[in-house]
Amino acid sequence: MTVFASGKIEAFVGPTELGAADDLETVIGEFIAGARSTLAVAVQELDNPVIAQALLDASWRGVKVELFLEQDYLRSPLSGTPPTLPVPRPGETPEDALRRVQWGDDETELAENRRILAALLRSDVQVRGDYNPRIFHQKFVLRDYEGTATPTSALLSGSANFTVTDCHQNLNHVFVFRNAFVCRQYATEVEQLRRGSFGRGLHGDVPKTYDLAGVPVKVLFAPDHTPELEIMKQMLKGTEEITFAIFTFAGSSGIDDAMLALARGGMKIRGVLDRGQAAHDWAAPPWLVHENIELFVPRRDGPFAHLRKLHHKLMVIDEQVVVAGSFNYTAPANEYNDENIFVVGSVHDEVEGIEVAHDPGGDIARHMKAEVERIIAHSEPWTPRA
Repeated sequence: MTVFASGKIEAFVGPTELGAADDLETVIGEFIAGARSTLAVAVQELDNPVIAQALLDASWRGVKVELFLEQDYLRSPLSGTPPTLPVPRPGETPEDALRRVQWGDDETELAENRRILAALLRSDVQVRGDYNPRIFHQKFVLRDYEGTATPTSALLSGSANFTVTDCHQNLNHVFVFRNAFVCRQYATEVEQLRRGSFGRGLHGDVPKTYDLAGVPVKVLFAPDHTPELEIMKQMLKGTEEITFAIFTFAGSSGIDDAMLALARGGMKIRGVLDRGQAAHDWAAPPWLVHENIELFVPRRDGPFAHLRKLHHKLMVIDEQVVVAGSFNYTAPANEYNDENIFVVGSVHDEVEGIEVAHDPGGDIARHMKAEVERIIAHSEPWTPRA
């Protein structure tokens, strides 16, 4: 953990199994354990038993816990309407096979997700599945905030799902904000989710920038606020360099075009991509070719011998601005998915009436940039497909 802005911002990078500084499972679990009155959790997937236990324990000590999840990670893999009948095993009748699938042990890949769901329901946790026909991609926890702040009010968000793999095998980040205005922005999003407004169902208020001990912080949600435009605006404000680590970077995004234009104007751009995602035909990298652009993919040796995914959605601009959160660089993320980003810091001396304190803002940016550079140090240059 690294603490910034007089304790109002904390930044974590993980997992320790891949050489990063922080155990994200512990970070998330301890954040949940700190709740005194309410927890609103919006996350794409939950299969981590340690985090689930923290939610169960919170409910049992009287905390009001509500959870919003992507339905795709709770449903069975059955196909068809009605579902295709199961094939009987040796010695089974067709009726026995059907009853086994209907009532027997869950032997599917998502069994742990559904086991956790059942435990949460038994412990009086309010669980809602998403109504977004695309992807519910949020990853945040709002703690102890219902219109007014308390000493334990805080917001946790980042790139990590609450899964075993994201906490132990995938490269991720998490931020904690201790600020009533930031909490209020996420509380508004939670209220929209409670009303069933997922995806493009409701357009939120114009996002504002808040002052956290001189560090500007701006929160945006997709698709309400089209975060891609904000990311491109922040890029265009830079003058020296952009450093980034991204899981999915598609040609459908406009961020690649902005990078290429900035590189042609002399800005240095250096980024690391998930190896698997960068290999797809739809990935952006093939035309990100310029002498001022360096792209890398992690090697699968050394500290990354057991790496599954580079799952960050992280950008650092001029060692003064961090853009982070759940948002991949794709058109669906911008136009359809439920997402969030936060912009921390500014390259300017003043933004929306806030006198920018460049030292703490720069400290945050350099901290996150150091993690990207650590990943690049264990990576190899990306080469365009033939």
